Order: sequence, then C-alpha cells, then structure tokens
Amino acid sequence: MRVWFFTENAYPNLPDAESYESIRVNLPNKHFDPETGAGLYHMYLDMWGAADEMGLEIMNNEHHQTATCMMPAAPIMLGILARETKKARLLILGNPITNRKQPIRVAEEMALIDVISRGRLECGFVRGVPYEIAPANAFPYRGSEKLWEAHDLIIKAWTHHEGPFNFEGRWFHGRQVNIWPRPYQQPHPPVWITMGSANSGAEVGRHKHVGAVFLAGYPNIRKLFDGYRQGYLESQGEEAPLDRLAYAAMVYVGSNEKEAEEGAKKLLWYLSSNKVAPQFNNPPGYHPPAVAANIMRGPQPGEPDRRDPRLETQLARGNVFAGTPDQVFQQIKHFWEYSGGFGNLLMMGQAGFMTYEETLKSMKLFTQEVHPRLKALTASYDSGEMKELRASQPDVENVDVSIFASEFVR
Repeated sequence: MRVWFFTENAYPNLPDAESYESIRVNLPNKHFDPETGAGLYHMYLDMWGAADEMGLEIMNNEHHQTATCMMPAAPIMLGILARETKKARLLILGNPITNRKQPIRVAEEMALIDVISRGRLECGFVRGVPYEIAPANAFPYRGSEKLWEAHDLIIKAWTHHEGPFNFEGRWFHGRQVNIWPRPYQQPHPPVWITMGSANSGAEVGRHKHVGAVFLAGYPNIRKLFDGYRQGYLESQGEEAPLDRLAYAAMVYVGSNEKEAEEGAKKLLWYLSSNKVAPQFNNPPGYHPPAVAANIMRGPQPGEPDRRDPRLETQLARGNVFAGTPDQVFQQIKHFWEYSGGFGNLLMMGQAGFMTYEETLKSMKLFTQEVHPRLKALTASYDSGEMKELRASQPDVENVDVSIFASEFVR
C-alpha cells in the first residue's frame, strides 16, 4: 500500500463563526494576515519535505475562495515540491479541469512538473466542488461531460508528438496544439480521477485510471469501489488491481489513547469549520435533480449527519482512523477488508491548528509502526482473494469502534 500525506493548507485563524455567513466564497479576505499566511505556507512545505524523508508519498490539492484550503494554484506548490523533494511521488488531486478555461494550459503545467521532478508526477483531475462554480464563473450543467472532454484534450496534448493538431469539442477547442515540454513519463503521467457515484466510478474504471474516494465511509465505499471494479472488468476482461483504488481519510497516531484523541479532534477542524451558505452548496444544474431536491429538503428526522464533527461519529463511519499504532492498523485493516481492498491511502495528517510537531510525531509513528504492516497486508492478497473476502463481508452502516479503542471513542 502506498500512503500519501496531505494537508488542506488551512488558514484557521478566523473570527467567530457567527460573524460571517460562509467560510467558502464570501468570507472577506481582510481576515487573512499575509505574515501569518507566509508562516503557514512554509510550515506546510516543511511537512511535505518531512513526508519525503520518511518515505511517504505527497498529495496536494486545490480550492478557491476559502480558508479551509488556501491553495488556489496547486501546480505552483507542486512545482516547488518537484525541486525540493527527492523520492516521493507527487500527486495533484486535483486539477479542476471542468472549471479551467484552458485544458491545454493544464497539460503544459503538468508536463513541466513531470520533467522537473524527473517523472515523479501523478496527475489527478476533478470536477470541482459546487461552492466553486460561482468563483470560477463556470457553467454548472454537464460537469462530467466537460471533465471527460477536457481529459481527452489533455491526454492527446501529452501523447501527440508529430507537430500541431487541432481539437474541436463541444466545450473546448484547441488550435495548433503542440505543447513544450512534453511529459517525462511515457506515454504520460499516471492519471487519477475522483469518484462520487457508482456510475462515475465505472467510467474511471473503463479508462484504467486510479479512482479516488474522499471520506465515503462504510455507508458508501462499497458501491463506489464496486462501480469502478465493474467498469474495469467490463473493459479490461480482468479484475482491477488494488493499486487502481484509493481512499482518503483523516489519520492520527498517538503514543497513547489520550494523545490520539487530542490529535484526532484537531483534525476534525476540517469538518467543524466548514460552514457553507446554502446558495453555494447547490448551484442549479450541478447535482442530479434527485440529489438537488434532497439538499433543498435538508436532513430529515432520524437521518445520520455524515458531516457530524464528533470524533465517535467519524470513527464509526470510517472517515477517521485514530488511536495507538495497533488500533490504527486494526481500524484501517477492517475498513480495507470491508471495502474489498485498495492500494492507496490518502492520509490527511494535518488540519486546523495542529502544529508541525504534533503532525510529525503522528507521521513518524505511522511510518514506523503502521505502514509496514499495511504493506504486508496488501501484499498478502491477490484480486481473486479480495473478491472472495469482499463477498464475505456483511453490509454495515457503521462499525462498532469500541473494538478498536477504549473510552475516548465509545
């Protein structure tokens, strides 16, 4: 199993949440102090550098007009890391190509990073979250269709080496496309795409790209991964390898349960701070009609709140793995078996006010005492065995986390 360290580059020094409508889109940037921000950027770069030294891979992502992730241009940060790191694979997850007006520019940026890093780039494409439709001045309708059209243009720009070509799509057009430089990796860097449904997962599987899922938890992980596996099987005639699937979760490893509890609660700033005004969450045409209607209705009595920031809730859902090294390994192993297996763990190891020292302590414990056991776990199964293991797992909404830790998660 490959493990990718990431942080969302938060700017947590904010006023009382009651004083503003939404942390996304319209929080006035007067609340950003450039000197504080500079210190945070350097801290995040140091964390990624430490991940490289520890043998972890590196993930970087991008968001716009939000304090939850002050990274509006992930390729710039990845360009720094391409020069400053030595061994780690560099994953951008991702480029919001549905909202970018020039996919060719994305192809150029990614080829540049791939060459600087001497072939360590892993390139992720995402549709983009609904809150960023307005800031991007983008058309929210047919987002998936636009994503795949931009994808096709980028792939062709990477792989066509015989001089300029023209591209005529419904959404994007290219004239005299002939990017310099071309990618270091041939035919092109590995591609990742995020999955939000079984149907979108199946399409990613048909392309053989890595399919990534964020915080889906026990209630949703099977249908997403199974959608991918079905698409892969139909197109390739064989079971999808484990390294084609990725799961993102918040992870904190402590030397004891009290330390782990404190660290995990700091990670949950990522959920507790995410105050979003309703008009930014459901732009017309972004969601399928049934989903849009459910959002407008709001949570119904008795329905679980998937964004409930309580630690016990997120542990039970499989969105947080936290505890001592033994407990974290058992939590991940249980989720891994239930999901049918995956070869990439995207580890959000820092959020909010978590310090550099707290982050590195958890990272060290993870790399020394958890990661080797995860590598051994994934190496011990082939695709056929995983299919049998998946079939033997009962469907669950949540798991009883008390089997993994004691009082702090009960």
